[in-house]
Amino acid sequence: MSSFERSHIILAEEIEERFEAFRQAVHPSRVVGFVRDDFLIEDAKAVIAEAYISEASLKYVVLAAKQFNIYSQNALLKLLEEPPANIALVIIASSKSVLLPTVRSRLPILNELSGEAPQGVELTLGALDLGALYGFVTSVGRMDRHESKALIERLFYQASVVEKLPLSEEQLDAFDRAFRLLEVNARLQNVLLSVLMSFLPEQRRAG
Repeated sequence: MSSFERSHIILAEEIEERFEAFRQAVHPSRVVGFVRDDFLIEDAKAVIAEAYISEASLKYVVLAAKQFNIYSQNALLKLLEEPPANIALVIIASSKSVLLPTVRSRLPILNELSGEAPQGVELTLGALDLGALYGFVTSVGRMDRHESKALIERLFYQASVVEKLPLSEEQLDAFDRAFRLLEVNARLQNVLLSVLMSFLPEQRRAG
């Protein structure tokens, strides 16, 4: 599963705090949030209206709630299946059980609940240099596709949750591309290089 595709589900205990963390992490992308205790049909209609406002660049529409009304979820299915251009839909929920199977099946899930959250990596992405980058890449052994995806997920968790870095469009694209490449059995070390290079300061990339 690609937790870094533009649209995805985040499972987290603190809904409002996780929304704020997400909003900061995807800077400078535009984020429109619908943060509720109970997400109702009128909220779904507002989300649909917001999603169909034409956008020239990427916009995240975030639905964050403790409970999601069944009718509101059903109303969103078509939008989740085929979002308009430059629109990403992110659902933040406190439990997988509050979401319908039809919703869960349409989006990848990043589980950050206690005891289930991915661990970070022993690498400081916010102060990355070429030595640390190549040291990390060469230390990674052979992994199957599932293990490789889990490592990319850990890198994303390290960046967005552990270090709370504001991820650029280039970095988000690098994570997206990593999962697509792993799906077609690309070499993990090459995929890691692509992701990690996006964290290097410009002047160090040519070094």
